[in-house]
Amino acid sequence: MKYELTDDYTVSPIIKGGWQLSESHSDNKSATPVADMFEFVDAGITTFDCADIYTGVEDLIGAFRDEYRSQRGEEPPVQVHTKFVPDRDQLESVDRPYAEQIIDRSRERLSVEALDLVQFHWWDYSIDNYVETAGILADLHEEGKIRHIGVTNFDAAHLRELLDAGVPVVSNQVQYSLLDDRPEREMVNLCGEEGIQLLCYGTLAGGFLTEKFHGEPDPGEAETLENRSLTKYKLIIEDAGGWEPYQDLLGVVESIADKHGVSIANVATRYVLERPQVCGAIVGARDTSHLDDNLRTLEFSLDKGDHRRIEDARSNLEELPGGIYGLERGTGKHARIMKYNLNEE
Repeated sequence: MKYELTDDYTVSPIIKGGWQLSESHSDNKSATPVADMFEFVDAGITTFDCADIYTGVEDLIGAFRDEYRSQRGEEPPVQVHTKFVPDRDQLESVDRPYAEQIIDRSRERLSVEALDLVQFHWWDYSIDNYVETAGILADLHEEGKIRHIGVTNFDAAHLRELLDAGVPVVSNQVQYSLLDDRPEREMVNLCGEEGIQLLCYGTLAGGFLTEKFHGEPDPGEAETLENRSLTKYKLIIEDAGGWEPYQDLLGVVESIADKHGVSIANVATRYVLERPQVCGAIVGARDTSHLDDNLRTLEFSLDKGDHRRIEDARSNLEELPGGIYGLERGTGKHARIMKYNLNEE
């Protein structure tokens, strides 16, 4: 199954996320990442998401490409989406040499002449050369180093600036889940008007939208949890009203999952995939242990009654303040767990 992201370019609706394979998460890294990529591709999950700042992941995907060519004598049938994330400390001085060096590095790591999709992130809109920087990516697109340009974590107002400047944006990667509906406020309408697709991460809220946490007591303050991912999404739960309405939502989702013979994760991901303008859900995968379950997401659909029950449960949540990535881009508790200068590191 493929979804059309833009003209003559399709992606698998389940996208294999690469963040958990980065060297900063080495305790969770698969022992056989290249072999695992063969299994994902053979199962039909052919789109991989990575980034210039996911240490070691572009190199792993490049090694997979080379091994696939060696073993099967042809180009691997994959689409690899990377990112261009200038360090926050470098934003004021980003120029053509800086951008081209990072793009060329990604091309070399990924073992390709042209990058399939480069997703542009900007940490601080008060440093206002993001339009100029996106224009550099547009130039590299015209020169054949980038096939398609996307953005990640852009809100509607700033994405509109890029579009008005003629940057050919085809996608926006955003956080979107049963707990986080910020894309629905302005972004979905803008994307519908402009033919832009959403690629969504956080659909399982770092594992909180799975059986693992259903019926469990509140694990405590977000800042006390064992890793940044759990902290990040526990903060979302706290801002959405706390543990009780979150557990009520999980109960509804579990009953829908039981009806379809699938998992809570399947329903949570399927819900996002059925939202307007959504073209793919990025599922973090350190290995193949959840591959079969991921595939079940594509084997059923939610009916009108399912959607009505989910919306009733979601109505008991509090609305997260701000637009896309507004909490994370600010100076509060969400921003304090971010790492802003990973290219430098």
